[in-house]
Amino acid sequence: MKPPIKKKEEKVFVLDTNVLVHDPEAFLKFPRHQVIIPLTVLEELDNLKKAGGEVGKNARTTIRKLSEIRMQGSGNIHTGIRLPSKSVIRIAIEMKKEAGGLFDVQTNDNKILLSALLIKEQGFRVIFVSKDFALRLKAEAMGLEAEDYEHLKMSYDSLTRGCRAIPVEKIAIDTFFKEGRIQIKGTGVKQNEYVVLTDGQNSSAMARCHGGDDMFLKLVQAPSLWGIKPRNIEQKCAIDALLRDEVKLVTLIGPAGTGKTLLALAAGMKTVFDDATYRKILVSRPIVPLGRDIGYLPGTKEEKLSSWMQPIFDNLELLCSSQNDEMTDTFTWVLENKKIEMEAMTYIRGRSLPRMYIIIDEAQNLTPHEVKTIVSRAGEGTKVVLAGDPTQIDNPYLDKDSNGLTYAFGKFFNHPIAASVFLEKTERSELAALAAELL
Repeated sequence: MKPPIKKKEEKVFVLDTNVLVHDPEAFLKFPRHQVIIPLTVLEELDNLKKAGGEVGKNARTTIRKLSEIRMQGSGNIHTGIRLPSKSVIRIAIEMKKEAGGLFDVQTNDNKILLSALLIKEQGFRVIFVSKDFALRLKAEAMGLEAEDYEHLKMSYDSLTRGCRAIPVEKIAIDTFFKEGRIQIKGTGVKQNEYVVLTDGQNSSAMARCHGGDDMFLKLVQAPSLWGIKPRNIEQKCAIDALLRDEVKLVTLIGPAGTGKTLLALAAGMKTVFDDATYRKILVSRPIVPLGRDIGYLPGTKEEKLSSWMQPIFDNLELLCSSQNDEMTDTFTWVLENKKIEMEAMTYIRGRSLPRMYIIIDEAQNLTPHEVKTIVSRAGEGTKVVLAGDPTQIDNPYLDKDSNGLTYAFGKFFNHPIAASVFLEKTERSELAALAAELL
């Protein structure tokens, strides 16, 4: 049976499996166009539905939503279901039988490409959509148009970086220091964005924008967080965001050694152990290298997690060593206090987490859906800190624009309960700073 395309100029989008695993509603994001899901993709989703973590969940969600749309539109899944958005969704069971001996036609990736190639040979403009860069290259080599999935993306290069300087009169700075606030119109600075007020000579002051471009407030004064002091302007901004109770989501972006995890953990120690603002610190990191599954390591869940959480323990030891000469005693007391919990990302889903200080380290390895799952777990009085470096991603299907950290940074920017800070200066050591610059 021939596909139900009426106009040859209409775009036909053929989706790869990884697109639907990335976004289970991807096939609904192409209004007024036809979206084709090759049968091989459906088979791969069926095989993935029992997988753990976000992959299995999204595979199941995609299959369920495909089943649901049969009730929403006219037609059937083979000839095409037309939705209210004027898009047409169908499963393609046909594919080109051979590829001229160019490659193995039995692999699933190649079967998907052959399905797209057959539709193209029928005279239609086919656009192959995949998160797999290598597969997009292969598609283009076969004469197909290919593109990345552009939804759930935020341009990393467009993110606001650092503190902008705002020129003011010296009397304004004096007033700011005296009253702790100042109103400045027409700066264009967004909510919870940080600035340096300067008179262009010797006077300057750091401030946070509160309520659009009208009011600027002093930063939270924190001389020391468990022995940690800010070493640059960006770290002062980060500490302000981390210690403000009204800021419920903080995103920290920056390369290795800029202090993202250390500052987040130090602020958590202060607000949990010293101030009792939150009842517990919950720390989690994506377990990407082992397919996000901790089952390959021996021992209990805690023993398995200890290998992945070692960077957190290193930072804890540093913070504890700053308290007194008996670092071991302090470190043991902190762990035995049961106020720090390490959790695998898989087990966060389904939990309700009130009055907790949540740190998600290496968040650049999360998809936007995974970040949504985590942030939506936050209960009343909970604060979430997302930290990572979008230029260092281990997930093969994410890049600096499509990862959950960049997406959250951009989407929550200018919201009253969220603050975002970009840290660029490496403070770990002189060697680390030089390595970040040269390597």
